Amino acid sequence: MRTLHIAATGPAQDLGEELPLAPPSSTGFYWVSCTRSEFAAHLPALQAMLHRQCGVPLVDLHVSDLLNAQLPSNYDATSQYDLLVFQRLATAESGDAAPATPQHGPPVLTRIVTRPVGMVVFDQLLLTVHPDACPVHAYFLLRLLSEQPTDARGGPAKRTNSPADLMLRLVNHMVDGYLELRRDLTRQLDHWQSALLEPKARISNWSAILDARLALHQLDEICEDQRAAIQEWIEALDAWPAESMPTLQRERELLKVRSRDVLEHIERVVHHVRRLEQSAETAVQMHFSLQSNRANDIMRTLTTITAVFLPLNLIAAVFGMNFEFIPLVHKQDGFWWAVAGMGVVSLVLISFFWRKRYLDRLERAP
Repeated sequence: MRTLHIAATGPAQDLGEELPLAPPSSTGFYWVSCTRSEFAAHLPALQAMLHRQCGVPLVDLHVSDLLNAQLPSNYDATSQYDLLVFQRLATAESGDAAPATPQHGPPVLTRIVTRPVGMVVFDQLLLTVHPDACPVHAYFLLRLLSEQPTDARGGPAKRTNSPADLMLRLVNHMVDGYLELRRDLTRQLDHWQSALLEPKARISNWSAILDARLALHQLDEICEDQRAAIQEWIEALDAWPAESMPTLQRERELLKVRSRDVLEHIERVVHHVRRLEQSAETAVQMHFSLQSNRANDIMRTLTTITAVFLPLNLIAAVFGMNFEFIPLVHKQDGFWWAVAGMGVVSLVLISFFWRKRYLDRLERAP
């Protein structure tokens, strides 16, 4: 468990594992973060702290939501606080990237495992409940405790000024992980599509393709839950009463802009995942079409060869009849005349089928 006092300027003040006793400064707020096991172990102390600092503890339903390690992304609110549960991608650093059961398919698809992060937003306090060794929590702790925090361009970063703003920064960082996942997904599935579109490909592990489609569908559902939760947060934010001071109203508008930006990032991930699903489905259909065309070409070639040899079989059958008087049977060069006739018939038929393009090889596109 970790407690930070975040002011409008300067680095955050680290209070360690102690829960806040005094109210925050007029321009600051508290960030209390703990793992799910710590939240369960210190629940009475946390409830007492929330009652002392914010005037109201968490309701039992929200406590159950924060303790649930399988809860999908969702949003709920009371008159005193807002609750947002958001699914983040599991990472190798946190030790929870490997799925519980073995899966097939591209490695990047077997690593799509998510963990819920619960965030409770009060007026001057943010309570977060995260899994063990959460990289998002570690990243923001390091950033807030830095004496000179910087943004992505190397310049001084704007200090977060409210619990809601910090919550959105946490969510935005988690969504960025999904955006980075797009490159790996595209590269892996492009390689798979190239293998499917190979004319002579022999795909036997169809269970891997099914697992990949199921993983993409699962990722689509995860992002849909995230989008619904952020959309509900935006609607609740629009319903907040207007601020009396212009500076506070401006911060409220910036909060709405950041919320819509997070929603737009989630929609980009949803759009990309659906495009990958469609591309994978199209590649499978094209694979079967290519295999069907290849089988048709083989059958056409075999049929043509059979058609060439049918007249030769007829000639051989005629000369094999048990009649005494058959032309060319008793001649010394009769055999060679029959072979020559068969050769002429074969050449004529082959030339005819070639002109009809029954024996052409398929040309590959450059």
